Amino acid sequence: MKKHVLFIQGAGEGGYEEDALLAQSLREKLGESYEVHYPKMPKEGITDFETLKDRIDEEMTAMDGPVILVGHSAGGTVLAKYLTEVELQRPIEGIFLISPPFTGDGGWQLGEDDFREDFGKHLPEGVPVFLYHSRDDEWVPFEHQRLFAKAIPGATVRQFDGRGHQFNNDLSEMAADIKAIANA
Repeated sequence: MKKHVLFIQGAGEGGYEEDALLAQSLREKLGESYEVHYPKMPKEGITDFETLKDRIDEEMTAMDGPVILVGHSAGGTVLAKYLTEVELQRPIEGIFLISPPFTGDGGWQLGEDDFREDFGKHLPEGVPVFLYHSRDDEWVPFEHQRLFAKAIPGATVRQFDGRGHQFNNDLSEMAADIKAIANA
């Protein structure tokens, strides 16, 4: 049986097409033992939690067995919030966040969509979390990774140079991490 990976795209006009290259990289690097689901989020320019929550629920419900979750940029932020505020109906095997903006104290202030102060304590217990960020990210300040790492003390932090916000459309390191946890 194939392992399921749910990839949540970043926001903004054209975000789905841009992140499709990241999802394709992950498909290629993971191989045929994995099925990478890459649904288009509703209202592409909208990043508010309530708008996206139902779509993530639909995708999660449609899969069998444990799910590996990947979120890029605003998709990573929405995914982290989702995991701390929704009762999960499916086991989660791993959480992988690429260049997510941190919302709340020290990060971007979005009001009601900010993380609660102790959000890291409400992530699924015992599930590995990986944080990826490039120092030259042109959209999300590199400092946001430090804020995530502080909020999620057990997270594995991967830092890069020269990969930009779109990681040069290469998720080789993430694919290796996914395979490592899936085979552990």
